[in-house]
Amino acid sequence: MDGGKLGEPQLSRLLGVGRGLVSQLDLESVLRQVLEVARELTGARYAALGILTEDKGELERFLYIGIDEVTRRAIGPLPRGRGILGELIRDPRPLRLGELSDHPRSYGFPSGHPRMRSFLGVPILIRGEAFGNLYLTETKHGEFRDADEQSLLVLAEWASIAIDNARLYERVEGRRDELERAVRGLEATTAIARAVGAETDLDRVVELIVKRARALVEARSVAILLSRGDDLYVAATAGELERPPESLRVPTEETVFGEVLRSGDSESLADLSSRVRFGPDELRGSASAALLVPLLFRGRTQGVLMALDSLKDSDLRFDSDAEYLLTSFAAAAANAIATARSVEADRLRHSLEASEQERKRWARELHDETLQELGALKFILTGALRSHDPQRIGGALQQAVEQIGLTIGGLQGLITELRPAALDELGVRPAIEALAERIRATSGLEVKLDIELRGERGAGPARLPPAVESTTYRLVQEALNNTVKHAGAERVDVAIREDETSVTITVHDDGAGFRMDGAHTGFGLLGMRERAELIGGELSIESVLGEGTTVSATLPARHDIDWVGPASQTG
Repeated sequence: MDGGKLGEPQLSRLLGVGRGLVSQLDLESVLRQVLEVARELTGARYAALGILTEDKGELERFLYIGIDEVTRRAIGPLPRGRGILGELIRDPRPLRLGELSDHPRSYGFPSGHPRMRSFLGVPILIRGEAFGNLYLTETKHGEFRDADEQSLLVLAEWASIAIDNARLYERVEGRRDELERAVRGLEATTAIARAVGAETDLDRVVELIVKRARALVEARSVAILLSRGDDLYVAATAGELERPPESLRVPTEETVFGEVLRSGDSESLADLSSRVRFGPDELRGSASAALLVPLLFRGRTQGVLMALDSLKDSDLRFDSDAEYLLTSFAAAAANAIATARSVEADRLRHSLEASEQERKRWARELHDETLQELGALKFILTGALRSHDPQRIGGALQQAVEQIGLTIGGLQGLITELRPAALDELGVRPAIEALAERIRATSGLEVKLDIELRGERGAGPARLPPAVESTTYRLVQEALNNTVKHAGAERVDVAIREDETSVTITVHDDGAGFRMDGAHTGFGLLGMRERAELIGGELSIESVLGEGTTVSATLPARHDIDWVGPASQTG
Protein backbone atom coordinates (compact mmCIF):
# COMPACT_ATOMS: atom_id res chain seq x y z
CA MET A 1 0.00 0.00 0.00
CA ASP A 2 1.33 3.48 -0.94
CA GLY A 3 1.91 5.71 2.08
CA GLY A 4 -0.06 8.51 0.32
CA LYS A 5 -3.26 6.62 -0.36
CA LEU A 6 -5.89 5.02 1.79
CA GLY A 7 -6.31 1.31 1.20
CA GLU A 8 -9.59 -0.58 1.23
CA PRO A 9 -9.08 -1.84 4.82
CA GLN A 10 -8.51 1.73 6.04
CA LEU A 11 -11.51 3.09 4.14
CA SER A 12 -13.67 0.29 5.49
CA ARG A 13 -12.40 0.96 8.98
CA LEU A 14 -13.13 4.71 8.65
CA LEU A 15 -16.68 3.98 7.48
CA GLY A 16 -17.23 1.73 10.48
CA VAL A 17 -15.70 4.33 12.77
CA GLY A 18 -17.99 7.00 11.32
CA ARG A 19 -21.10 4.93 11.86
CA GLY A 20 -20.02 4.20 15.43
CA LEU A 21 -19.21 7.82 16.20
CA VAL A 22 -22.41 9.35 14.87
CA SER A 23 -24.46 6.81 16.81
CA GLN A 24 -22.92 8.06 20.08
CA LEU A 25 -24.94 10.74 21.86
CA ASP A 26 -22.75 11.27 24.91
CA LEU A 27 -20.15 13.96 24.19
CA GLU A 28 -17.48 12.62 26.53
CA SER A 29 -17.79 9.15 25.00
CA VAL A 30 -17.45 10.63 21.50
CA LEU A 31 -14.30 12.56 22.42
CA ARG A 32 -12.70 9.53 24.07
CA GLN A 33 -13.55 7.29 21.11
CA VAL A 34 -12.07 9.79 18.64
CA LEU A 35 -8.74 9.64 20.50
CA GLU A 36 -8.71 5.86 20.56
CA VAL A 37 -9.51 5.55 16.84
CA ALA A 38 -6.99 8.24 15.87
CA ARG A 39 -4.21 6.35 17.61
CA GLU A 40 -5.31 3.06 16.14
CA LEU A 41 -5.52 4.36 12.54
CA THR A 42 -2.09 6.05 12.57
CA GLY A 43 -0.11 3.83 14.89
CA ALA A 44 0.61 6.81 17.15
CA ARG A 45 1.77 6.27 20.71
CA TYR A 46 0.22 9.46 22.08
CA ALA A 47 -3.02 11.16 21.11
CA ALA A 48 -4.63 14.35 22.41
CA LEU A 49 -7.66 16.49 21.66
CA GLY A 50 -7.67 20.15 22.53
CA ILE A 51 -11.02 21.97 22.78
CA LEU A 52 -10.92 25.71 22.14
CA THR A 53 -12.28 28.45 24.37
CA GLU A 54 -15.26 30.45 23.19
CA ASP A 55 -13.03 33.21 21.78
CA LYS A 56 -10.86 30.58 19.99
CA GLY A 57 -7.74 32.06 21.55
CA GLU A 58 -6.50 29.05 23.53
CA LEU A 59 -7.39 25.59 24.74
CA GLU A 60 -10.15 25.27 27.31
CA ARG A 61 -9.84 21.49 27.72
CA PHE A 62 -7.07 19.04 26.88
CA LEU A 63 -7.87 15.32 26.68
CA TYR A 64 -5.12 12.76 26.18
CA ILE A 65 -4.31 9.04 26.05
CA GLY A 66 -0.98 7.21 26.15
CA ILE A 67 0.44 8.96 29.24
CA ASP A 68 -0.02 7.39 32.66
CA GLU A 69 -1.03 9.39 35.73
CA VAL A 70 2.42 9.33 37.32
CA THR A 71 3.96 10.90 34.22
CA ARG A 72 1.01 13.29 33.91
CA ARG A 73 1.59 14.63 37.44
CA ALA A 74 5.32 15.00 36.75
CA ILE A 75 4.64 17.11 33.65
CA GLY A 76 2.61 19.71 35.54
CA PRO A 77 -0.22 21.88 34.15
CA LEU A 78 -1.92 20.79 30.93
CA PRO A 79 -1.12 22.71 27.71
CA ARG A 80 -3.08 25.89 26.98
CA GLY A 81 -2.28 26.07 23.26
CA ARG A 82 1.11 27.71 22.92
CA GLY A 83 4.08 26.63 20.83
CA ILE A 84 3.35 23.93 18.23
CA LEU A 85 -0.15 23.33 19.62
CA GLY A 86 -0.93 27.01 19.15
CA GLU A 87 0.06 26.84 15.49
CA LEU A 88 -3.13 24.96 14.61
CA ILE A 89 -5.17 27.47 16.61
CA ARG A 90 -3.76 30.38 14.62
CA ASP A 91 -3.82 28.51 11.30
CA PRO A 92 -6.42 25.68 11.34
CA ARG A 93 -4.82 23.50 8.64
CA PRO A 94 -3.17 20.06 8.88
CA LEU A 95 0.38 20.15 10.25
CA ARG A 96 2.79 17.21 9.87
CA LEU A 97 6.35 17.25 11.23
CA GLY A 98 9.11 14.66 11.17
CA GLU A 99 10.98 16.38 14.01
CA LEU A 100 9.12 18.63 16.42
CA SER A 101 12.22 20.49 17.57
CA ASP A 102 12.92 21.71 14.02
CA HIS A 103 9.79 23.88 13.91
CA PRO A 104 10.48 27.56 14.73
CA ARG A 105 7.55 27.68 17.22
CA SER A 106 8.74 24.67 19.17
CA TYR A 107 9.33 25.61 22.81
CA GLY A 108 10.65 22.22 23.91
CA PHE A 109 9.12 20.07 26.63
CA PRO A 110 8.77 20.57 30.38
CA SER A 111 10.75 18.45 32.81
CA GLY A 112 9.35 14.93 33.10
CA HIS A 113 7.66 15.07 29.68
CA PRO A 114 8.14 11.98 27.45
CA ARG A 115 10.35 12.36 24.41
CA MET A 116 8.27 13.17 21.28
CA ARG A 117 9.65 13.64 17.77
CA SER A 118 7.10 13.05 14.99
CA PHE A 119 3.87 15.12 15.02
CA LEU A 120 0.57 15.22 13.16
CA GLY A 121 -2.20 17.69 13.89
CA VAL A 122 -5.50 18.43 12.18
CA PRO A 123 -8.30 20.84 13.08
CA ILE A 124 -11.88 19.79 13.92
CA LEU A 125 -14.33 22.18 12.32
CA ILE A 126 -18.03 22.11 13.15
CA ARG A 127 -20.20 23.91 10.59
CA GLY A 128 -17.15 25.84 9.44
CA GLU A 129 -16.23 27.00 12.94
CA ALA A 130 -13.16 25.75 14.82
CA PHE A 131 -14.02 23.44 17.71
CA GLY A 132 -10.59 22.05 18.55
CA ASN A 133 -7.61 20.11 17.25
CA LEU A 134 -6.43 16.51 17.10
CA TYR A 135 -2.75 16.00 18.01
CA LEU A 136 -0.75 12.78 17.43
CA THR A 137 2.90 12.08 18.23
CA GLU A 138 5.38 9.21 17.98
CA THR A 139 4.07 6.90 15.27
CA LYS A 140 5.38 3.37 15.01
CA HIS A 141 6.31 4.15 11.40
CA GLY A 142 8.92 6.67 12.50
CA GLU A 143 7.18 9.52 10.74
CA PHE A 144 3.52 10.12 9.90
CA ARG A 145 2.64 9.44 6.26
CA ASP A 146 0.22 11.00 3.81
CA ALA A 147 -2.21 8.14 4.43
CA ASP A 148 -2.10 8.90 8.17
CA GLU A 149 -2.92 12.54 7.46
CA GLN A 150 -5.77 11.56 5.11
CA SER A 151 -7.17 9.12 7.69
CA LEU A 152 -6.99 11.77 10.41
CA LEU A 153 -8.75 14.33 8.19
CA VAL A 154 -11.59 11.88 7.50
CA LEU A 155 -11.75 11.04 11.20
CA ALA A 156 -11.91 14.77 12.01
CA GLU A 157 -14.89 15.09 9.63
CA TRP A 158 -16.67 12.20 11.34
CA ALA A 159 -15.74 13.65 14.72
CA SER A 160 -17.19 17.05 13.83
CA ILE A 161 -20.53 15.42 12.88
CA ALA A 162 -20.57 13.23 15.98
CA ILE A 163 -19.59 16.08 18.33
CA ASP A 164 -22.25 18.34 16.79
CA ASN A 165 -24.88 15.62 17.22
CA ALA A 166 -23.84 14.99 20.82
CA ARG A 167 -23.93 18.68 21.67
CA LEU A 168 -27.36 19.06 20.08
CA TYR A 169 -28.56 16.03 22.02
CA GLU A 170 -27.17 17.49 25.25
CA ARG A 171 -29.02 20.75 24.60
CA VAL A 172 -32.23 18.85 23.83
CA GLU A 173 -31.75 16.73 26.95
CA GLY A 174 -31.08 19.85 28.97
CA ARG A 175 -34.27 21.43 27.68
CA ARG A 176 -36.16 18.23 28.35
CA ASP A 177 -34.82 18.18 31.91
CA GLU A 178 -35.86 21.80 32.31
CA LEU A 179 -39.29 20.94 30.93
CA GLU A 180 -39.58 17.96 33.26
CA ARG A 181 -38.59 20.14 36.21
CA ALA A 182 -41.15 22.72 35.13
CA VAL A 183 -43.80 20.01 34.85
CA ARG A 184 -42.89 18.64 38.29
CA GLY A 185 -43.02 22.17 39.64
CA LEU A 186 -46.45 22.65 38.10
CA GLU A 187 -47.57 19.31 39.52
CA ALA A 188 -46.30 20.40 42.92
CA THR A 189 -48.23 23.65 42.63
CA THR A 190 -51.35 21.79 41.53
CA ALA A 191 -50.90 19.27 44.35
CA ILE A 192 -50.91 21.92 47.05
CA ALA A 193 -53.81 23.69 45.36
CA ARG A 194 -55.82 20.45 45.34
CA ALA A 195 -54.79 19.52 48.86
CA VAL A 196 -55.68 22.88 50.34
CA GLY A 197 -58.68 23.46 48.07
CA ALA A 198 -61.25 25.53 49.89
CA GLU A 199 -59.49 25.01 53.24
CA THR A 200 -59.10 28.34 55.02
CA ASP A 201 -58.11 27.24 58.51
CA LEU A 202 -54.44 28.20 58.91
CA ASP A 203 -53.51 25.25 61.14
CA ARG A 204 -55.01 22.79 58.66
CA VAL A 205 -53.35 24.54 55.71
CA VAL A 206 -49.81 24.38 57.18
CA GLU A 207 -50.36 20.76 58.21
CA LEU A 208 -51.23 19.84 54.61
CA ILE A 209 -48.25 21.81 53.29
CA VAL A 210 -45.59 20.04 55.38
CA LYS A 211 -47.02 16.60 54.60
CA ARG A 212 -47.15 17.25 50.85
CA ALA A 213 -43.71 18.87 50.82
CA ARG A 214 -42.11 15.93 52.62
CA ALA A 215 -43.52 13.46 50.09
CA LEU A 216 -42.53 15.72 47.17
CA VAL A 217 -38.80 15.95 47.96
CA GLU A 218 -38.54 12.65 49.91
CA ALA A 219 -37.23 14.31 53.07
CA ARG A 220 -36.82 12.77 56.48
CA SER A 221 -38.60 15.77 58.02
CA VAL A 222 -40.19 19.03 56.93
CA ALA A 223 -41.11 22.06 59.01
CA ILE A 224 -42.79 25.33 58.20
CA LEU A 225 -41.74 28.45 60.08
CA LEU A 226 -43.93 31.56 59.90
CA SER A 227 -43.11 35.14 60.77
CA ARG A 228 -44.33 36.59 64.03
CA GLY A 229 -42.93 40.01 64.79
CA ASP A 230 -39.17 40.01 64.28
CA ASP A 231 -38.86 36.24 64.82
CA LEU A 232 -40.20 32.97 63.42
CA TYR A 233 -42.20 30.22 65.07
CA VAL A 234 -42.69 26.60 63.99
CA ALA A 235 -46.26 26.34 62.68
CA ALA A 236 -46.18 22.66 61.68
CA THR A 237 -43.85 19.67 61.21
CA ALA A 238 -44.01 16.35 59.37
CA GLY A 239 -41.76 13.31 59.66
CA GLU A 240 -39.31 12.48 62.42
CA LEU A 241 -38.80 16.03 63.66
CA GLU A 242 -40.97 16.74 66.68
CA ARG A 243 -42.76 20.06 66.71
CA PRO A 244 -41.02 22.39 69.19
CA PRO A 245 -43.10 24.09 71.89
CA GLU A 246 -45.22 27.06 70.87
CA SER A 247 -43.04 29.32 72.99
CA LEU A 248 -39.90 28.56 70.92
CA ARG A 249 -38.85 31.57 68.87
CA VAL A 250 -36.37 31.36 66.01
CA PRO A 251 -34.42 34.63 65.72
CA THR A 252 -33.86 36.08 62.27
CA GLU A 253 -30.85 38.14 63.28
CA GLU A 254 -27.56 36.40 62.49
CA THR A 255 -29.20 33.11 61.46
CA VAL A 256 -29.50 31.37 58.13
CA PHE A 257 -33.28 31.73 58.39
CA GLY A 258 -32.89 35.49 58.48
CA GLU A 259 -30.64 35.34 55.42
CA VAL A 260 -33.28 33.39 53.49
CA LEU A 261 -36.01 35.81 54.61
CA ARG A 262 -34.04 38.91 53.62
CA SER A 263 -32.64 37.61 50.32
CA GLY A 264 -35.71 35.72 49.15
CA ASP A 265 -33.37 32.97 47.87
CA SER A 266 -33.31 29.33 48.89
CA GLU A 267 -30.27 27.83 50.59
CA SER A 268 -29.05 24.25 50.64
CA LEU A 269 -26.92 23.27 53.65
CA ALA A 270 -24.78 20.17 53.28
CA ASP A 271 -23.41 20.00 56.83
CA LEU A 272 -25.53 21.32 59.68
CA SER A 273 -22.90 20.44 62.27
CA SER A 274 -20.74 23.30 60.99
CA ARG A 275 -23.58 25.84 60.88
CA VAL A 276 -23.37 27.71 64.16
CA ARG A 277 -25.95 30.19 62.85
CA PHE A 278 -28.63 27.61 62.11
CA GLY A 279 -30.74 28.45 65.15
CA PRO A 280 -32.07 26.45 68.11
CA ASP A 281 -31.06 22.79 68.30
CA GLU A 282 -34.75 21.78 68.40
CA LEU A 283 -34.97 22.74 64.72
CA ARG A 284 -32.45 20.24 63.42
CA GLY A 285 -32.77 17.25 65.70
CA SER A 286 -30.27 14.68 64.40
CA ALA A 287 -30.39 15.95 60.80
CA SER A 288 -27.22 16.36 58.75
CA ALA A 289 -28.43 18.41 55.76
CA ALA A 290 -31.15 20.96 55.16
CA LEU A 291 -32.89 22.83 52.38
CA LEU A 292 -34.45 26.20 53.26
CA VAL A 293 -36.90 27.83 50.85
CA PRO A 294 -38.61 31.22 51.39
CA LEU A 295 -42.40 31.50 51.36
CA LEU A 296 -42.84 34.47 49.05
CA PHE A 297 -46.21 36.11 48.39
CA ARG A 298 -46.44 39.32 46.38
CA GLY A 299 -42.83 40.22 47.09
CA ARG A 300 -43.08 39.66 50.84
CA THR A 301 -41.57 36.72 52.70
CA GLN A 302 -44.02 35.13 55.12
CA GLY A 303 -41.72 32.46 56.46
CA VAL A 304 -39.46 29.55 55.55
CA LEU A 305 -40.18 26.00 54.40
CA MET A 306 -37.42 23.70 55.73
CA ALA A 307 -36.65 20.15 54.59
CA LEU A 308 -34.18 17.99 56.56
CA ASP A 309 -32.13 15.06 55.17
CA SER A 310 -32.89 13.78 51.69
CA LEU A 311 -33.82 10.09 51.66
CA LYS A 312 -32.87 9.79 47.97
CA ASP A 313 -29.10 10.24 48.44
CA SER A 314 -26.75 8.44 50.80
CA ASP A 315 -25.07 11.72 51.82
CA LEU A 316 -28.52 13.12 52.76
CA ARG A 317 -27.98 16.26 50.68
CA PHE A 318 -30.72 17.78 48.53
CA ASP A 319 -29.93 18.06 44.82
CA SER A 320 -30.87 20.89 42.45
CA ASP A 321 -34.05 19.09 41.37
CA ALA A 322 -35.27 18.96 44.97
CA GLU A 323 -34.49 22.65 45.39
CA TYR A 324 -36.38 23.51 42.19
CA LEU A 325 -39.39 21.43 43.20
CA LEU A 326 -39.56 22.78 46.74
CA THR A 327 -39.21 26.36 45.48
CA SER A 328 -42.12 25.86 43.06
CA PHE A 329 -44.13 24.19 45.79
CA ALA A 330 -43.36 27.00 48.25
CA ALA A 331 -44.82 29.59 45.87
CA ALA A 332 -48.21 27.83 45.92
CA ALA A 333 -47.92 27.16 49.65
CA ALA A 334 -47.26 30.85 50.36
CA ASN A 335 -50.39 31.76 48.44
CA ALA A 336 -52.46 29.27 50.47
CA ILE A 337 -51.02 30.61 53.74
CA ALA A 338 -51.70 34.21 52.75
CA THR A 339 -55.29 33.29 51.87
CA ALA A 340 -55.81 31.49 55.18
CA ARG A 341 -54.34 34.41 57.11
CA SER A 342 -56.55 36.84 55.22
CA VAL A 343 -59.65 34.78 55.98
CA GLU A 344 -58.56 34.51 59.62
CA ALA A 345 -58.14 38.29 59.81
CA ASP A 346 -61.53 38.85 58.14
CA ARG A 347 -63.17 36.47 60.59
CA LEU A 348 -61.63 38.29 63.51
CA ARG A 349 -62.66 41.66 62.10
CA HIS A 350 -66.24 40.50 61.50
CA SER A 351 -66.32 38.92 64.93
CA LEU A 352 -65.16 42.12 66.59
CA GLU A 353 -67.71 44.11 64.62
CA ALA A 354 -70.43 41.66 65.63
CA SER A 355 -69.39 41.85 69.28
CA GLU A 356 -69.45 45.64 69.13
CA GLN A 357 -72.93 45.62 67.62
CA GLU A 358 -74.07 43.26 70.33
CA ARG A 359 -72.64 45.56 73.00
CA LYS A 360 -74.61 48.43 71.48
CA ARG A 361 -77.74 46.33 71.59
CA TRP A 362 -77.33 45.55 75.30
CA ALA A 363 -76.49 49.20 75.97
CA ARG A 364 -79.78 50.22 74.34
CA GLU A 365 -81.68 47.63 76.38
CA LEU A 366 -80.15 48.89 79.63
CA HIS A 367 -80.69 52.52 78.69
CA ASP A 368 -84.24 52.21 77.37
CA GLU A 369 -85.55 49.94 80.11
CA THR A 370 -83.44 49.54 83.23
CA LEU A 371 -81.93 53.01 83.34
CA GLN A 372 -85.26 54.72 82.68
CA GLU A 373 -86.97 52.59 85.33
CA LEU A 374 -84.29 53.54 87.87
CA GLY A 375 -84.60 57.19 86.85
CA ALA A 376 -88.38 57.08 87.39
CA LEU A 377 -87.85 55.41 90.76
CA LYS A 378 -85.42 58.14 91.82
CA PHE A 379 -87.95 60.82 90.78
CA ILE A 380 -90.75 59.20 92.85
CA LEU A 381 -88.60 58.86 95.98
CA THR A 382 -87.13 62.32 95.68
CA GLY A 383 -90.57 63.89 95.35
CA ALA A 384 -91.89 61.99 98.38
CA LEU A 385 -88.96 63.01 100.58
CA ARG A 386 -89.39 66.67 99.73
CA SER A 387 -93.08 66.58 100.69
CA HIS A 388 -92.35 65.54 104.30
CA ASP A 389 -95.73 63.78 104.14
CA PRO A 390 -95.46 60.40 105.92
CA GLN A 391 -98.39 58.97 104.02
CA ARG A 392 -96.92 60.00 100.65
CA ILE A 393 -93.51 58.66 101.65
CA GLY A 394 -95.04 55.33 102.61
CA GLY A 395 -96.85 55.12 99.27
CA ALA A 396 -93.66 56.00 97.41
CA LEU A 397 -91.72 53.30 99.25
CA GLN A 398 -94.37 50.73 98.35
CA GLN A 399 -94.25 51.81 94.73
CA ALA A 400 -90.42 51.69 94.83
CA VAL A 401 -90.44 48.12 96.11
CA GLU A 402 -92.72 47.07 93.28
CA GLN A 403 -90.60 48.92 90.73
CA ILE A 404 -87.39 47.37 92.04
CA GLY A 405 -88.97 43.94 91.70
CA LEU A 406 -89.82 44.65 88.05
CA THR A 407 -86.30 45.98 87.41
CA ILE A 408 -84.72 42.92 89.01
CA GLY A 409 -86.84 40.74 86.76
CA GLY A 410 -85.73 42.73 83.74
CA LEU A 411 -82.07 42.45 84.71
CA GLN A 412 -82.44 38.72 85.26
CA GLY A 413 -83.86 38.45 81.76
CA LEU A 414 -80.91 40.37 80.33
CA ILE A 415 -78.44 38.22 82.25
CA THR A 416 -80.16 35.09 81.00
CA GLU A 417 -79.93 36.36 77.42
CA LEU A 418 -76.25 37.15 77.91
CA ARG A 419 -75.40 33.63 79.07
CA PRO A 420 -78.10 31.34 80.47
CA ALA A 421 -76.89 29.20 83.37
CA ALA A 422 -78.94 26.27 82.06
CA LEU A 423 -76.81 26.14 78.90
CA ASP A 424 -73.61 25.52 80.86
CA GLU A 425 -75.09 23.35 83.60
CA LEU A 426 -77.75 21.27 81.82
CA GLY A 427 -77.26 21.53 78.09
CA VAL A 428 -78.85 22.98 74.99
CA ARG A 429 -82.38 21.48 75.38
CA PRO A 430 -83.14 22.96 78.85
CA ALA A 431 -81.64 26.31 77.80
CA ILE A 432 -83.78 26.53 74.65
CA GLU A 433 -86.90 25.36 76.52
CA ALA A 434 -86.37 28.15 79.08
CA LEU A 435 -85.79 30.61 76.24
CA ALA A 436 -89.05 29.54 74.54
CA GLU A 437 -90.96 29.93 77.81
CA ARG A 438 -89.67 33.50 78.29
CA ILE A 439 -90.58 34.38 74.70
CA ARG A 440 -94.09 33.03 75.22
CA ALA A 441 -94.51 34.94 78.49
CA THR A 442 -93.19 38.29 77.29
CA SER A 443 -94.52 38.39 73.72
CA GLY A 444 -97.51 36.08 73.55
CA LEU A 445 -95.87 34.32 70.58
CA GLU A 446 -96.67 30.61 70.28
CA VAL A 447 -93.35 28.74 70.23
CA LYS A 448 -93.35 25.05 69.32
CA LEU A 449 -90.16 23.02 69.99
CA ASP A 450 -89.12 19.76 68.33
CA ILE A 451 -85.68 18.74 69.64
CA GLU A 452 -84.07 15.35 69.01
CA LEU A 453 -80.52 14.75 70.29
CA ARG A 454 -78.57 11.48 69.95
CA GLY A 455 -77.22 11.66 73.50
CA GLU A 456 -80.77 11.54 74.87
CA ARG A 457 -81.32 8.26 73.02
CA GLY A 458 -78.03 6.81 74.21
CA ALA A 459 -76.68 6.90 70.63
CA GLY A 460 -73.94 9.42 71.30
CA PRO A 461 -72.20 11.52 73.98
CA ALA A 462 -74.51 12.94 76.63
CA ARG A 463 -73.72 16.50 75.55
CA LEU A 464 -72.81 18.24 72.33
CA PRO A 465 -69.42 20.00 72.21
CA PRO A 466 -69.57 23.32 74.12
CA ALA A 467 -68.94 25.34 70.94
CA VAL A 468 -71.82 23.60 69.14
CA GLU A 469 -74.18 24.01 72.09
CA SER A 470 -73.36 27.69 72.41
CA THR A 471 -73.78 28.33 68.68
CA THR A 472 -77.05 26.35 68.53
CA TYR A 473 -78.51 28.36 71.41
CA ARG A 474 -77.39 31.71 69.97
CA LEU A 475 -78.84 30.96 66.53
CA VAL A 476 -82.23 29.99 67.97
CA GLN A 477 -82.16 32.97 70.34
CA GLU A 478 -81.40 35.45 67.56
CA ALA A 479 -83.99 33.94 65.23
CA LEU A 480 -86.70 34.16 67.92
CA ASN A 481 -85.74 37.73 68.84
CA ASN A 482 -85.94 38.75 65.18
CA THR A 483 -89.35 37.08 64.92
CA VAL A 484 -90.67 38.94 67.95
CA LYS A 485 -89.30 42.34 66.83
CA HIS A 486 -89.85 42.27 63.06
CA ALA A 487 -92.05 39.43 61.81
CA GLY A 488 -95.46 40.17 63.36
CA ALA A 489 -95.90 36.41 63.63
CA GLU A 490 -98.33 34.39 65.74
CA ARG A 491 -96.41 31.11 65.72
CA VAL A 492 -92.82 29.94 65.31
CA ASP A 493 -91.61 26.35 64.96
CA VAL A 494 -88.13 25.38 66.16
CA ALA A 495 -86.66 22.01 65.10
CA ILE A 496 -83.24 20.70 66.16
CA ARG A 497 -81.91 17.35 64.92
CA GLU A 498 -78.58 15.67 65.66
CA ASP A 499 -77.13 12.80 63.60
CA GLU A 500 -73.67 11.19 63.61
CA THR A 501 -71.94 14.09 61.87
CA SER A 502 -74.04 17.23 62.19
CA VAL A 503 -76.69 19.25 63.97
CA THR A 504 -79.44 20.82 61.84
CA ILE A 505 -81.49 23.77 63.08
CA THR A 506 -84.68 25.11 61.49
CA VAL A 507 -86.66 28.11 62.78
CA HIS A 508 -89.82 28.95 60.79
CA ASP A 509 -92.33 31.70 61.57
CA ASP A 510 -95.69 32.56 59.96
CA GLY A 511 -94.99 36.28 59.95
CA ALA A 512 -94.97 38.94 57.25
CA GLY A 513 -91.69 37.88 55.68
CA PHE A 514 -89.44 40.24 53.69
CA ARG A 515 -87.82 40.62 50.29
CA MET A 516 -84.45 38.83 49.97
CA ASP A 517 -82.85 41.82 48.25
CA GLY A 518 -80.02 42.63 50.67
CA ALA A 519 -81.97 45.30 52.52
CA HIS A 520 -82.42 43.06 55.56
CA THR A 521 -78.80 42.26 56.32
CA GLY A 522 -78.33 43.92 59.67
CA PHE A 523 -76.37 42.51 62.59
CA GLY A 524 -79.00 39.90 63.40
CA LEU A 525 -78.66 37.97 60.16
CA LEU A 526 -74.98 38.69 59.60
CA GLY A 527 -74.13 37.74 63.17
CA MET A 528 -76.01 34.44 62.85
CA ARG A 529 -74.15 33.53 59.69
CA GLU A 530 -70.84 34.51 61.27
CA ARG A 531 -71.51 32.34 64.33
CA ALA A 532 -72.22 29.29 62.16
CA GLU A 533 -69.16 29.77 59.94
CA LEU A 534 -66.78 30.21 62.87
CA ILE A 535 -67.21 26.53 63.80
CA GLY A 536 -67.32 25.29 60.21
CA GLY A 537 -71.10 25.40 59.79
CA GLU A 538 -73.45 26.95 57.25
CA LEU A 539 -76.55 29.11 57.56
CA SER A 540 -79.25 30.06 55.04
CA ILE A 541 -82.31 32.30 55.22
CA GLU A 542 -85.46 32.08 53.08
CA SER A 543 -88.29 34.59 53.28
CA VAL A 544 -91.39 35.28 51.20
CA LEU A 545 -93.66 38.27 51.69
CA GLY A 546 -96.84 37.15 53.45
CA GLU A 547 -95.57 33.60 53.99
CA GLY A 548 -93.00 34.01 56.75
CA THR A 549 -89.28 33.36 57.18
CA THR A 550 -87.21 30.21 57.59
CA VAL A 551 -83.72 30.20 59.12
CA SER A 552 -81.77 26.95 58.51
CA ALA A 553 -78.33 26.02 59.83
CA THR A 554 -76.09 22.96 59.71
CA LEU A 555 -73.34 22.68 62.32
CA PRO A 556 -70.66 19.98 62.63
CA ALA A 557 -71.22 17.65 65.58
CA ARG A 558 -67.52 16.79 65.87
CA HIS A 559 -66.16 16.62 69.39
CA ASP A 560 -62.80 18.14 68.43
CA ILE A 561 -64.36 21.60 68.13
CA ASP A 562 -63.11 23.47 71.18
CA TRP A 563 -63.09 27.11 70.13
CA VAL A 564 -65.72 29.63 69.28
CA GLY A 565 -64.75 33.04 67.95
CA PRO A 566 -65.52 36.39 69.57
CA ALA A 567 -68.84 36.70 67.73
CA SER A 568 -70.27 33.93 69.87
CA GLN A 569 -69.28 35.62 73.11
CA THR A 570 -71.41 38.43 74.39
CA GLY A 571 -70.00 41.64 75.88
